[in-house]
Amino acid sequence: MTQATPLEDYGLIGNLHTVALVSKAGSLDYLPFTRFDSPTIFAALLDVEKGGSWLLQPVGEAVRSKQLYLPDTGILLTRFFTDDGIAELTDFMPVKRHEQNCAVVRILRVVKGTMEFQMRCAPRFDYARTAHEVQAQDDGSLLFRSTGPDGFQFRLLGNQPFAAEQDDAAGSWTLQAGDTAGFVIEATPIEDPTFIARDLAHYTQAAFHDTLSFWREWVESSTYTGRWRETVLRSAITLKLLTSLQHGSTVAAATFSLPECVGGNRNWDYRYTWIRDAAFTMYAFLRLGFTEESKSFLRWIMERLEGLERAEDLQLMYAVDGTSDLPEKELTHLEGYRGSRPVRIGNGAAQQFQLDIYGELLDTIYLYNKYGGAITYDFWQHVCRLVDFVTQNWQRPDHGIWEVRDEERQFLSGKMMCWVALDRAIRIARDRSFPAPLVEWLRTRDEIYEEVYTHYWSEKKQAFVQYKGGHVLDATVLLLPLIRMFSPAEPRWQATMRTIEQELVLDSLMFRYHAKGGATDGLAGEEGTFTMCSFWYIENLSRGGELDKARLLFEKLLGFASPLGLYSEQIGPQGEQIGNYPQAFTHLALISAAFQLNRDLDARHNGQHGGHQFV
Repeated sequence: MTQATPLEDYGLIGNLHTVALVSKAGSLDYLPFTRFDSPTIFAALLDVEKGGSWLLQPVGEAVRSKQLYLPDTGILLTRFFTDDGIAELTDFMPVKRHEQNCAVVRILRVVKGTMEFQMRCAPRFDYARTAHEVQAQDDGSLLFRSTGPDGFQFRLLGNQPFAAEQDDAAGSWTLQAGDTAGFVIEATPIEDPTFIARDLAHYTQAAFHDTLSFWREWVESSTYTGRWRETVLRSAITLKLLTSLQHGSTVAAATFSLPECVGGNRNWDYRYTWIRDAAFTMYAFLRLGFTEESKSFLRWIMERLEGLERAEDLQLMYAVDGTSDLPEKELTHLEGYRGSRPVRIGNGAAQQFQLDIYGELLDTIYLYNKYGGAITYDFWQHVCRLVDFVTQNWQRPDHGIWEVRDEERQFLSGKMMCWVALDRAIRIARDRSFPAPLVEWLRTRDEIYEEVYTHYWSEKKQAFVQYKGGHVLDATVLLLPLIRMFSPAEPRWQATMRTIEQELVLDSLMFRYHAKGGATDGLAGEEGTFTMCSFWYIENLSRGGELDKARLLFEKLLGFASPLGLYSEQIGPQGEQIGNYPQAFTHLALISAAFQLNRDLDARHNGQHGGHQFV
């Protein structure tokens, strides 16, 4: 088995329709083309031998490299250092309103000396399941066409010589200081009279400057001026890269089937829009002043709500275009990242019943109504259907925020987010004077509060626990103060924090739960620490007034990011990134913790009390 590249050695690029991962060795090892959830044409990330890749690098073994982003952009720069010289590889995807002309641009420039380079473009269509053919074109480009039923095709063009070698394209050249090599792959529709093929100069010059300007202008629209601004905005750019410009929805992560435990089978497809994740993402965008993203997401949500026959038909997740059929399949021909099988596409959890999504959705609508723009009465009527459903069903068991696949239980996560759904709906109704059954909503909201306070408290653990009647601690309890259900000064909450620190916290790292004795997914293998839970813990410390401790742990946790400031879902036993990468939830939790901690530090500096809520 060929050694897989560590996840932290990859940089993310994208065009707001799809994304690619480029290693610091200059290999593009992951690209679903032309949408986040499209079949891959490069997937060496999941099978080095079979998956396909696009390599562009110096020849030889004595090559050092490092990666960086051009500041405030999604443009990736990989620097190569050899005894013979220094070169820079610039990778980006031009941002476009629609998927047409979807392209990846690679520009190689020698800064110093004379260096020999090699290029091999080795696509493997449809998750490496379908053969393809290569045809030379009159303009010197190569056309790669799938022989499968979709007939998907793209062309490769460049300004250095290359030729077809069996199913691949390959070339090698010697370049000296000041020389530039440019290459582009561009999706070419089979029959589309409106399609206009672009030349290489368009992509390496005009498209580069347009992409540079797009990212810089977008970042400059942020209202965030606090501490750790560069880190916060890098997370915001990452979230933006995971958000569909065409549809307004945000995918949970860039990748599929990267293992939560290396060698294990917790390997899921995260290239879909979770109602939960997207709602938290919009919360982060609003905090940073990016209101257009929240407006686009609300439009996407409105389309989903308008299409529901019943409130209970709201799914946990959807495809980026809002379609609901996400059948889970196994790609048995791929070996998986570092031998982690099975490799899955699609997601069987889409049909799970999860109560928490109603609260997260209502919280987003509440925040949008308060900070982004007023919702309409027509939309409010759809919202009322959801809230009425919650009042009638909040006592039902569900699969919980962690999507356990063994059985439904009375999870705390579902109950507290039902409380959020009712609380935020009441606030919207009062703020806008919308018609609503407020007496019933208030009564149900208070019943849920009493239920959580009384029946989810464990005297044995001296903490709120994962599910009713259980004694297992779960990091989701950290949301209780963040959603403003409980005050950080609440004695039972303070006791819960002490128990969390004893059982789940490892300095700046944190487990989401210990599976023994609690609800599990029924799969073997140990997990790493969940980075978003670590950020939740730090935000709670800040809200509770422990600012110096919160700041120290926050800044230590930043040190676990990849060299480019990216996080996957978890941190492994040797400090490595594991799980789908990069993950939206982790980056939005970073933004939330940074925002709160910065606010509380400012308040202390100005002689005020910290711990303020963002409401």
